[in-house]
Order: sequence, then structure tokens, then C-alpha cells
Amino acid sequence: MKKKVLFVATVVKTHIMQFHIPYLRMFQQMGWETAVAARNDYENPPDCQIPYCDEYYNIPFERAPWKSRNIRAYRALKKVIDEGNYDLIHCHTPVGAAIARLAALNARKRGTKVIYTAHGFHFFTGAPMMNWLVFYPAEWLLSFVTDVLITINREDYVRAKKHLHAKRLEYVPGVGIDTQKFRQVEKDPMEKRRELGYDGEDFLILTVAEMTRNKNHITILKALSLLRDTPEFSYMHYLICGLGEVWETLVYEAKVLGVADHVHFLGYRKDVRELYACSDLFAFMPFREGLSVALMEAMSSGMPVVCSRIRGNRDLIQDGVSGVFAENNPEAVAEAILKLYGDPEYRTALGRAAAEQVWQYDNVNVHKRMKEIYESLG
Repeated sequence: MKKKVLFVATVVKTHIMQFHIPYLRMFQQMGWETAVAARNDYENPPDCQIPYCDEYYNIPFERAPWKSRNIRAYRALKKVIDEGNYDLIHCHTPVGAAIARLAALNARKRGTKVIYTAHGFHFFTGAPMMNWLVFYPAEWLLSFVTDVLITINREDYVRAKKHLHAKRLEYVPGVGIDTQKFRQVEKDPMEKRRELGYDGEDFLILTVAEMTRNKNHITILKALSLLRDTPEFSYMHYLICGLGEVWETLVYEAKVLGVADHVHFLGYRKDVRELYACSDLFAFMPFREGLSVALMEAMSSGMPVVCSRIRGNRDLIQDGVSGVFAENNPEAVAEAILKLYGDPEYRTALGRAAAEQVWQYDNVNVHKRMKEIYESLG
């Protein structure tokens, strides 16, 4: 009889499809039956087609833990787990994972193993007090019913080791990234620049991130406004890839700050590899990260990076060697941008070191480590 694994996350499109298809494929190749339980977050629901998934359950999770629909989600998921006789449940995202571990209480008594990958605890150094009051007690309690807790950055690992009580704690360097894919781009970077309307003298600053308050695009906009009176500014263009709740606010702020002609909102893009390759600097100033895939993509592309000195980013960047940390304020970011603009050789050295350093987060290494963990439980 085939062994069975269930992957649980809050949403399909922006989580399962982004991070977990290689693992579903891995399990099928090992002869397991695979299932996914997550909310269908596609704009057109029929577009929800999950590769390497034998059974899909559309569970009405909500990101906010206090939403009443999560009670329905718990009941639906508990039914799936109780009837599914899974050997292994791998859960992700704070709400999805919390509900999954509660719903799996009886299953664990029958021998089901539960893995939780924390993609970045909401309680972290510098986090708002409300995060600590809400999420830390919940994770502390749920750690007692977690067979394996996986953390993807060092700060979370140290905190979990000191304060949480999972049966087993593992550090895995991220979710895996195909570094080679970002090093090998077919289109010539200068051709891509011309396609976008820029020439070799233009200085392209790129951010690839959801347009949310946490990603903090506004600080980069304000930094550019501080550079308006410099001769270098006339060559600077800020490209923003992504969609999200603060799009309209950022468009408005760019106008108010007087930099709208130098800020370009590109929306969702399928050509990000080419954008990494043709841009001069990756700017990334979020307040909170677990371990940023976009930052790893930029590093894999050999881009110089200026970013915030936060959890996750500190794992990836060695300051002054494979990137530059800047204090999270417009003045510091403006100073870093201007310095990097004026030193092409330094930018090249940073990008080369970044591409070398990010190798440890490559799919080859991460998938091998995850397979070892899975096999140790199976």
C-alpha cells in the first residue's frame, strides 16, 4: 500500500505553487500518494491545477487568525486528515500550519508525523509587541505537537532551540532556488534595456517584491527624492515588479515626491530573469523577511544589492562583500545608492561574491537536505 503525504498551506497560487512543486514531485518519484490542502486563491478558480498532486482539497483558510472562516477551515481539514490516513503531514504558513497541527492531534496518536516549516516567525527581533503577544504563545503551545520544526534562517533556529519544544529541530537553508537558471539568461542585457526604453548610461534600480507595507518600497522612493538635485539622478530609473495592496499609494507618493518620471511600476512580470540581468542594482528594504527568494534570485543573477539589515537578509549578505546593508531610512539608502552608482568596479565585485555565496541555498543542496529529513520519518 502506498504511503501518503499531505501538504498544507494557507493558499495555493502564492505559496504551494511558488515553493512546493519540487517536493510533490519528489514524493511521487519515491512512490508516495500526494495531496494538498490549501485555499484556491486563483482569480479564475479553474486555473488551480497543481502538478504532481493526486488529491486537492480547497480549504477556506484566512490569513488573519481571528477570522471566523478559520473555524470552518479547521473542521474541513480535520475531516480530510481523519479520513486520509496520512503517514506524513508537512504544513506551512502560520495560519495553515496552526490549524493543521490542531486538526492532526488524533492522527499523531495513530502514528502520523507532522512537520512544520516556519518561513519566518512573526515574532522576531524588533517585531511589534502585538506579534509577540499573539504568535509567540501560539507557536510555543503548538511546538509540543510538532514532530519536526524546520527553520530557514539562523535567528529563528536559535530562538526555536531556546524556547520551543518540537520533538526535533532542523535548520534548512531556505526552500531552494535554481541558481543556474538566473545565471544563464539568453537575451542580451543591452537588448533588454533597449526594449524597456533605456540605454547603457541609464542606472536601473530594481525591486521585485509584493507591493505591501512590509516590503517598504516607500523608503526607496524617498531616497530617490533626496537625490533629485544630484547630476546622477537624471540617469536613475527605479523599476518595481510586483502587485499588491499599496500600489495606488506608491504611485501617488512617487508623484508627491517628484520622482514619478523616474519610477516605473511594471506589475507582475514573467521576464524577471532578464530584468535582473539588465539592471544595475537590486534595492530591497523590507521590515520583515524569513529568507527572501527574490533576494536570492538577484544574488544568483550576479546583481549588487543594497538591503535592510534584518533577519534572513543577514543570513544571505556579508556586508561590504556580497552586498551592502543600509539603515532603513531614506538618507542611508540614498547614500548607499549614490556610492554604488559611482563605483562600477565595486558593484561588479559585490555581484560576483553574491553569486558565489548564494550557492549554498541552491535546489541541489536544499532538496537533498529535505529528502534526508523526509526519509528519516518515512
